[in-house]
Amino acid sequence: MKKILAVIDMQNDFIDGALGTKEAEAIVDAVKEKILGFDGEVIYTLDTHSDDYMNTQEGKYLPVPHCIKNTAGWELNTKIKDALLSVNARGFEKPTFGSTALVEFLKSFDASEGIESIEFVGLCTDICVISNALLVKASFPEINLICDPLCCAGVTPEKHEAALETMRSCQIQMA
Repeated sequence: MKKILAVIDMQNDFIDGALGTKEAEAIVDAVKEKILGFDGEVIYTLDTHSDDYMNTQEGKYLPVPHCIKNTAGWELNTKIKDALLSVNARGFEKPTFGSTALVEFLKSFDASEGIESIEFVGLCTDICVISNALLVKASFPEINLICDPLCCAGVTPEKHEAALETMRSCQIQMA
């Protein structure tokens, strides 16, 4: 049985780019240390859009082009990228909030290695972190899921807190 750390969307556009916040900037070092000190497997996601983003449903509701593949904003923050490389983390591009590819990987990993727990960190708490945590919870109702609030940031501090409360209601533990 192994522990998994899922690092969600620690990309430049969410930290100091198109959708960046001071709260997102403030968690970078904590997430880096979490990755480097984690005793288990580390995986990560990359929010990934194409040039036609503004024509998508997400683009209509959030009309801010971001995480366009192969742009500087799509890239992982340098500190996070270096940490992920040092632990041989596996990444998953995702075109929407939650990653079904991540869930499929976890199913395969659980079948071969067994999963003790899955911990979530990253951005944004109220969009992609919670979406992935709830997808995983639906697929693995008996595996302990954890979110580290000090290694997450929301679109606003209020939305961050609301997402944490929703995750608690869904039996996702807080670190």
